Amino acid sequence: MTTTGGPLPPPRGAWWREGAITAAAFALCLLGGVVQDDGSTLSPPPAAAYFIAVVSCAVLPVRHRAPLAAMAVTTACGLLVPPLGLLLSPLIVAPAVITAYSYSLAVRNERRAASAVLLISAALLVASTPLFGALSWKDASRVGAVAAFPLVAGVLGRSVHNRRAYLAAVEERAQRAEESRDSEARRRVAEERVRIARELHDLVAHQITLANAQATVAAHLFDARPEQTRKSLKELVETTGDALDDLRATVGLLRQSGDAAAPAEPAPGLSRLPTLIESFRRAGLEVSVHQEGTARPLPPGVDLTAYRIVQEALTNVTKHARTGSARVRLAWNRDRVTITVADDGGGTRTAPTASTGPSSASTAADRPPGYGLIGMRERATAVGGHLSAGRRPEGGFLVSTQLPLPSARETTRRTDGATTTEGRLADGEAGGTP
Repeated sequence: MTTTGGPLPPPRGAWWREGAITAAAFALCLLGGVVQDDGSTLSPPPAAAYFIAVVSCAVLPVRHRAPLAAMAVTTACGLLVPPLGLLLSPLIVAPAVITAYSYSLAVRNERRAASAVLLISAALLVASTPLFGALSWKDASRVGAVAAFPLVAGVLGRSVHNRRAYLAAVEERAQRAEESRDSEARRRVAEERVRIARELHDLVAHQITLANAQATVAAHLFDARPEQTRKSLKELVETTGDALDDLRATVGLLRQSGDAAAPAEPAPGLSRLPTLIESFRRAGLEVSVHQEGTARPLPPGVDLTAYRIVQEALTNVTKHARTGSARVRLAWNRDRVTITVADDGGGTRTAPTASTGPSSASTAADRPPGYGLIGMRERATAVGGHLSAGRRPEGGFLVSTQLPLPSARETTRRTDGATTTEGRLADGEAGGTP
C-alpha cells in the first residue's frame, strides 16, 4: 500500500533509545576524529572532532520529524571533515549513515529515498578522494567504505519500511476479512430468520385455516345436523393435533444447540399432494387436480417449493375466497414446470352462518395483511423460478409459478424416483377430478 504524506512520527516512549543512539554516534565521531592515516599513536580528539561530533549528533533527535534536513546537516558535516584536517572514515560519518537509514525508512516515495541516499554517497565519495597524489589500496578501501555505508543503510531502511507496510496491509486485510465474516454472519442470520418465519407461516397458516373452516362448519350445522357436526369436530381435533405436532417438531429443532439429527421423514413434496388435497376437502373446499405432460422428479428444494406454493395458495382460497372449489394445474415442459392455482371466488369470504355476526366480520376486516404472497415469491425466486398472482378478468384469483426442471441427464439417473412420483400424482389426479 503506497501512499503519499509526511514522515512517520517516532514511536511513543522511545526517547531513551534516541538518547542511546545519539550517544553512540557521538562516541564514534570522536573516535573517528583521533584516527590517523599514518597509524600513529592515538591522541586526545582535537577541537575539530568535537565540533563535527556536536553539530552532526545534535540533529539526530529530530531526524524523524525532519529527516531531509537532518540528512543534509550530517552530510555537510562529513564534507567539512577533510578541510578541518581530519581523516574521513566510516566512523566519523556515522551520523550521516544513521540519517540515511532514517530517511529511507520514513519517506514513502522509493525513488526519492534512493536519490537522496545516492547523493550522500556521491558527496562523501568526492570528499574522501584525494585530489593530488596516488591512491593506495588502503585509501581506496577507506573511500569505498565511506561511500558504501550510506548505501547499505538506505537499503536496510527500505527493507524495514517495506516490511512494515506489508504487515500493515496484512493486518488491514485481516480486519476487513473479520468485518466481512461478521457481515456475512449477520446476513445469514437474517436469511435464517426469514426462512424460519416462512416455514412457520406455511405450517401455522395451513393448519389454522383448516381448523377455522372445520369449526365454522361445525357451528353452522350444530343444530340441524348433529352427526355432521360430530364429524367436523373430530376432523378439527385431528387438524389441531397435526398442527401441534408440526409446531413441536419445528420449535424443538430450533432449540437444539448442536447439529440437528436427521429428520424422521423427508421434506414434503409433490408426492404428498394427494394428502394435502384431501385435508382441504375435509375442510369443505373441493379441489381438482389436472396434469399436463410427463411428470419428472424434482430436486428437493424445488419439490418443497412447489408443495408449499400449492399449500399456501389453497390456504388463501380457504381464507379469502367466496367459493367452495379450486383448481390446481401442473404443466410439465422440457425445462420447467408451471403450477397454477385458480378459484372463482369474488373477494373476502363471508361466514356461512348468522352466529358469526358483525363482530366477526369486523374482526376479519381488522386483521393485518399476511405474508403468504411474499413468502411464495421468495420461495420461487430462491430456486430460480418466478411467481405471479392477481385477480382474473373473469373473476376469482390466480396464482401461477414457473419452477426450473433438472436436465434430461439428471432425470435419467433418477428414473425410479420419477416413476414413483408420477404414480402418486396420477392417484391424486384421479381422486381430485370431479
